[in-house]
Amino acid sequence: MYTVAASFLFLGLAALQGVDAWGALGHATVGYVAQNYLSAAAQTWAQDILVDNSTSYLASVASWADTYRSTTAGAFSAPFHYIDAQDSPPSSCNVDYARDCTTAGCSISAIANYTQRVADGRLTADNTQIALKFLIHLLGDITQPLHDEALDVGGNTIIVTFDGYTSDNLHSDWDTYIPEKLIGGYALADAQTWANTLIADIDTGIYQSLAASWISGDSITSSANIITTATKWATDANALVCTVVMPDGVEALQTGDLYPTYYNSVVPTVEMQIAKGGYRLANWLNMIVAANVATRRDIIEEAASDMISRMPEAEYPPLSRRNAAQIAREAYGEGCGCGKHR
Repeated sequence: MYTVAASFLFLGLAALQGVDAWGALGHATVGYVAQNYLSAAAQTWAQDILVDNSTSYLASVASWADTYRSTTAGAFSAPFHYIDAQDSPPSSCNVDYARDCTTAGCSISAIANYTQRVADGRLTADNTQIALKFLIHLLGDITQPLHDEALDVGGNTIIVTFDGYTSDNLHSDWDTYIPEKLIGGYALADAQTWANTLIADIDTGIYQSLAASWISGDSITSSANIITTATKWATDANALVCTVVMPDGVEALQTGDLYPTYYNSVVPTVEMQIAKGGYRLANWLNMIVAANVATRRDIIEEAASDMISRMPEAEYPPLSRRNAAQIAREAYGEGCGCGKHR
């Protein structure tokens, strides 16, 4: 019987799963990597939405969704940070969207939802910004293998020893402590340094021959295609649970200290997944802008320019991208701000 106590247990586990995925360091690094590969149009679009022209416009909001989830208003979004693959690692790893994504949602359905919302010109500026912040975060989450795994609440209840600390859990080590051990800090400056290394590896180093495969076949042309793409990402990361995260099962992880032997064995995968997250995020945002935003903006601005050309000079302000678009939206009934978050 599903009791009230059981419902509270479920909510507690949902909140636990995916806590600080990749940690502040990992998410900011994903943001910095993505910034390097954004098109000029996508950069302008993202900076306008985020109202941030700084050099860390994606990185600085990359952990926003974790903070939002802990608020009363954002509690509904807790399940969006993961998908609980009902598989059997290390003998079998797989993700089945129909099987694993619950009615409360999951990372895959959330990515589909916010991809469509961020390109919806009818939403308010605030809701468009929320959608973009979710995408920046969730495309990082989905590359963390334990965010695509149900076993032991994504590793949260696997108690291990790491670098002398005996009260760690495997999920936290992958999210936070392994990356921070590698880089030596978690500030934005540390993330930028790590991102620079990963960018060099993508451009001319060990990932150069792999990067194209990370985004091959990715599509935003329909909700179904978005779900297919995000499921592919989750499946890719989930496979690593069997081959890298716990190849010898849970008990093997609870014998001795995970540092340095286990740490050394998984660091290359941690770095590759962070690089994947940033590279995919850039490509995803580039596709959104190319397919939706840029085209709509051109149409609106062309309409605005045509309207203004027919008006007496004294009746209109100097034409800028922002006020021209506003004039056109008002004339054509767009931008009503009627979209609601959720």
